[in-house]
Amino acid sequence: MKKRNGKQATDVGQDDILPEYDFSRGKRNKYAKRYREGSNVVLLDPDVAELFPDSAAVNEALRALGRVSRGRARRSRKPHA
Repeated sequence: MKKRNGKQATDVGQDDILPEYDFSRGKRNKYAKRYREGSNVVLLDPDVAELFPDSAAVNEALRALGRVSRGRARRSRKPHA
């Protein structure tokens, strides 16, 4: 248990809110609309993230990679003579 103001904290039930949690200025469903619209969050490893200054650069690189991989897939499907 953690000490608070020099006193031992009491056990709190799983559904109880501790007094140090202040939700008085919280907004309900602040991100609900954005979540409903859908988004993909991808975490990059730090060494990869260093290569790209922003999300636009990541998107550009992935689009280029997609074009290259689609081109290779088309070429490999052609029947060999």
